[in-house]
Amino acid sequence: MRICRWAFTCAVGLVAGVMIVNNNLSAEITENAAQSEHFYEGTFHNAKHHEQPGLMKTLGILTRYLTEKRVDVSPSSAVPVQALSAEQLDALSTDAVHVVKLGHSSILLKVKREYWLLDPVFSERASPFSFLGPKRFHPTPISIDALPPIDKVLISHNHYDHLDKAAIQQLAAKTSQFLVPLGVEGDLKDWGVDEAKILTFGWWQEHQSRDAMIAFTPTQHFSGRGLTDANQTLWGSWVIKTDDTSLYFSGDSGYFDGFKTIGHRYGPFDLTMIETGAYDQDWASVHMTPEESAQAHLDLQGNTMMPIHNGTFDLAFHAWYEPLERIRAVSKERGITLTTPVFGQPMTLTQLPVTTAWWREI
Repeated sequence: MRICRWAFTCAVGLVAGVMIVNNNLSAEITENAAQSEHFYEGTFHNAKHHEQPGLMKTLGILTRYLTEKRVDVSPSSAVPVQALSAEQLDALSTDAVHVVKLGHSSILLKVKREYWLLDPVFSERASPFSFLGPKRFHPTPISIDALPPIDKVLISHNHYDHLDKAAIQQLAAKTSQFLVPLGVEGDLKDWGVDEAKILTFGWWQEHQSRDAMIAFTPTQHFSGRGLTDANQTLWGSWVIKTDDTSLYFSGDSGYFDGFKTIGHRYGPFDLTMIETGAYDQDWASVHMTPEESAQAHLDLQGNTMMPIHNGTFDLAFHAWYEPLERIRAVSKERGITLTTPVFGQPMTLTQLPVTTAWWREI
């Protein structure tokens, strides 16, 4: 009887703990989100329906993680990182667009005179916990404290490898504007960002800044940070067009015909930064294989492609370097100009550097 009481008490405590943690993590539906045409039946929806992962599929994926033999899930030696300083950034010209891949999908832009961050993740883990979850393979090239004042932070969606609570809290005081999908503003306000700094976007919504036009465009993905907030905030990609440069940042997406629509409407693009990594047969509709990423680049009418969403976290079953190897091969086959910079390496769009397969040296 005592054992039964103890087991019951533990079970109740575990459920209560999970619910408390979930309530702290889950996003809440905001008034802006509920007014979107893509929000109905209590959630946001992709333009085309695809199967959402249910409990049984999620348990199946978890079983694979526990039982499936995996090879080269993380680098065996140090990933090359080029340290970056505010002085180096300030020395970059103010008449061009400069791009720095900080890690995974985190990008630093110098757009003329302004500094922008795309999906800045600086935490040690892409997880709600400091002790559990995917741990980064390499340090960031520069700390948030060392960054110059940031004019804009652009967020593609609220998954942990794209929306980093600790980073947002640190950036709140040194950033002028946060551009986020519908619904994500709720989390930012809870984390201490001044509401006056936040701009929310639905698909195809545009904003004209001092030096660029910014548009939020569709992807085929999903959102959620807890157990009960699936698709209660929007997801998408970003188009950035200055007077002489066009960039595309994919966020996360499965392959879909929306890339052709975006390319027709806003292309061609000097640089596409496209998700290339963390793909698998079990979630093929919401993440692309490298071959699909290459096709997305062509659909977008891209000139040069920079594969992102790789090289920093273990988020799938493939080897950590496989996405880079496969995109390198398909790019050669299809005549795509590819750039694979070392983390922290500044690139100027008018003079992209010759890049090497740095991952082969590890």
